[in-house]
Amino acid sequence: MTLKIATSQFPVSRNIITNKENIIGQMEVASQQGCDVIHFPEGSLSGYAGVDFESFAGYGWDVLKDAMLEVMEAARRFGIWVILGSSHRLSDGHKPHNSLYVINSQGAITDRYDKLFCAGDDTEQTGDLAHYSPGTHFTMFEINGICCTVLICHDYRYPELYRELKQRDAQVVFHSYHAANIDAERLKAMHAEVGEENFKWNHGHTYPEITMPASMVSYASNNYVWISCSNSSAKESSWASFVVRPDGVITGRLEKNVAGILVTEIDMDKKYYDATKFWRSRAINGFYHSGTRVDDARSLNRTDL
Repeated sequence: MTLKIATSQFPVSRNIITNKENIIGQMEVASQQGCDVIHFPEGSLSGYAGVDFESFAGYGWDVLKDAMLEVMEAARRFGIWVILGSSHRLSDGHKPHNSLYVINSQGAITDRYDKLFCAGDDTEQTGDLAHYSPGTHFTMFEINGICCTVLICHDYRYPELYRELKQRDAQVVFHSYHAANIDAERLKAMHAEVGEENFKWNHGHTYPEITMPASMVSYASNNYVWISCSNSSAKESSWASFVVRPDGVITGRLEKNVAGILVTEIDMDKKYYDATKFWRSRAINGFYHSGTRVDDARSLNRTDL
């Protein structure tokens, strides 16, 4: 079984129409290159509240719906699956969801994932939680017989999610990010948090640059899954979109702050190094050792030589 993925990046903005044009343009290119699915960043159609625009007050929900219908029609026309970041409006009085729509190659929405772990503190008035309601479910689907799933940005801070998805037989994770559109003042503050004295030891100068790619490499290799990591390229972007194979090796990466798609063909019959293959399920189920335990008094006595 094979799956040809286009991992997107473009400068996601508050302008729904501009976002839509970027999305459909990249869908066409991906289709021309024979891709089965294209994977877009967090908030790629709607923009990302709190960063690309201040709040949902007066937001153009009708414009968003029309743009969404155009993307769905384009998916049908180009015959390509689409993993699309957007906002999902709820009833009056409830904050919308931060979502990924799964659109099939016939242009129909097969499911929607709503970000489970929205960033912010327990006042629910900071970060994502100031603008969004958290979700309630995982989203699993198949493309070409391959079990796929999705997560959004801050979800990466919770390794339990990847363990749960592995238990559900996930083979490919589409993880959408919006670690971009960082203004100069905020970037300076982020640099200060890391500490200039530590720049030489790390592969980045901000928490997103350091922790997000590292976590994706770790999660891929610890859970034996492919991960497509899509990020906005709006300046300043923390990192460029990339793909990790199940042994933790990055197989491709775009150029930071430059729009484009990264095409990766996955062959599920190809085997990669998997150091945790034999004991992973045991650890997931709460049995924290490999092999067979011994019954020995000298093993039990931990204070004598």
